[in-house]
Amino acid sequence: MPRKALKRILGRLHSPDGDHKLRRLFGEFWHNPDLWHLNRYSVAWGVSVGLFFAFAPVPFQMPLAAAAAIVIGCNLPISLSMVWVTNPITMAPLFYAAYKTGAWFLGQAPREWAFELSMDWLLSELGAVWQPFLLGCFVFGVFCATIGHVAVRIIWRIHVASSWRERRRRREARANLPPGT
Repeated sequence: MPRKALKRILGRLHSPDGDHKLRRLFGEFWHNPDLWHLNRYSVAWGVSVGLFFAFAPVPFQMPLAAAAAIVIGCNLPISLSMVWVTNPITMAPLFYAAYKTGAWFLGQAPREWAFELSMDWLLSELGAVWQPFLLGCFVFGVFCATIGHVAVRIIWRIHVASSWRERRRRREARANLPPGT
């Protein structure tokens, strides 16, 4: 039963004549083949989009990354998976590092505080640190997105070059075989 429902939903999503919300929202962007195919362009940009939105300090990072991936035309599953760089385990240290980086860029000394689990504490402290925090998140997002994009392009190029060398080596080995073997 779930399989049939999933097929029906996916069929409506990809149907060019279907009247689905995503189709209406994204129009022809939704049918870009780069959203689902693995190629150097779509994977590199998918990593970039996912890493950039991983450092967005907002809830619902995945829908933001999905919307950006659809509009840009990069690999949607990779973009969504890269958002999970900031997960419940890594979020606190990464966001603290982003805050310290933002404070450094603004020439401020990072504040030290004692944590309290209350709304009053959150509002008072957030009011004092929001500028360096957001700047640090933006810097981390741009930096990680750029590094991720360049790394994917380099790794992809190395992999393709090694595949070509391996093919050439096999072709030459077949050419040097004695006749009749």
